[in-house]
Amino acid sequence: MRKAIVGIRIYTGDDRVKIGEQVIKDFGEEYEVFEGENLDRESLPSLFLGGSLFAVGKRKILIKDFSENTDAWNSFAENIEMLSKSDADVIFWETKLDKRLASTKAVVKAGVETREFKLVNPVDMKAVFNIYDVALRDGEKAVKELEIIETKQDPYMFFGLMVSQALKKMEWRPRGIKEKRVLKELAVVDMQMKSTAVEPWMLVKSFLLRLSAI
Repeated sequence: MRKAIVGIRIYTGDDRVKIGEQVIKDFGEEYEVFEGENLDRESLPSLFLGGSLFAVGKRKILIKDFSENTDAWNSFAENIEMLSKSDADVIFWETKLDKRLASTKAVVKAGVETREFKLVNPVDMKAVFNIYDVALRDGEKAVKELEIIETKQDPYMFFGLMVSQALKKMEWRPRGIKEKRVLKELAVVDMQMKSTAVEPWMLVKSFLLRLSAI
């Protein structure tokens, strides 16, 4: 059996909360984050084997949804032996990992640790829609209702359902000024959830608190 590659891991699955917690457990609060779509095969050697002006000690690198970047992912698989010599700790956070791909099979066969985090509790759609409707009138009450169930829910899936609810209301009132403002605000929150280190539930609660005034 091939020896496992140390320092490179792949985390996948629909339990984003657990994956986020595992990343913090592995890296602590400070690490570099790269979006897979912004990388290419030419950038891999410098990313894995190069240094960083901002890194103190061993580099800690989180790469999101890299396998969706087909060309770069194939290059990673082809050059896994060389890239695995990196002194950096690298975690790939894959929303969806196609294990049928030859490149993915090659990465796993090379000894890269892969862990899947499955969401145990499905998102309560009825609760999401009720909390959203309450927030339209009373944000503080909506937040209190959310705090009752948040430990059993995934914030990203919860937020996604809120977006769905907002879109439905937009269909009912396509010319509604408030509905358009809400969708713009949701787009901002969506970007924040993807690009900032702020705890996702804090972003959701902040949105609920200001929803009635939008």
